Amino acid sequence: MKSNDSGRSDLSTHFLNVDLDIYSKSDLQPMVTALGTGVDVLYFGPNGKGHCAHLEICKRTKGADATIREFCRILKAIPEPARELWNAASVRSFSIGVQAGKHPNPCDFKIDGETLKAVASLSAEIVITVYPVPAGATD
Repeated sequence: MKSNDSGRSDLSTHFLNVDLDIYSKSDLQPMVTALGTGVDVLYFGPNGKGHCAHLEICKRTKGADATIREFCRILKAIPEPARELWNAASVRSFSIGVQAGKHPNPCDFKIDGETLKAVASLSAEIVITVYPVPAGATD
């Protein structure tokens, strides 16, 4: 996951980015192509007995909520053949990456109710991935 907060060197807890993770029995190439230039493809291809795609939004966003909303906007615009691949996927997951730090304690990352509705309308889930404080990190 690439950071959405370039240049950050302190040990504060902060949002990194949101990855869209998709797993399916079908080849996801037509869907990835339909998503267009608004997404950055981290990986797509074979995964065990199926296929997967791991994507990020290309443009900078102001946080997890805005990033998920942008993904939802793009996904709602894909053509029907790509939509069928989306609907057939076994996993449709917005993975929010958070870098744990030594402060502040606690740290909140808000997801708006309208964003939750948009995610639910796409039959997707939200996952929170917390990365540990780097080994040997000091204040």
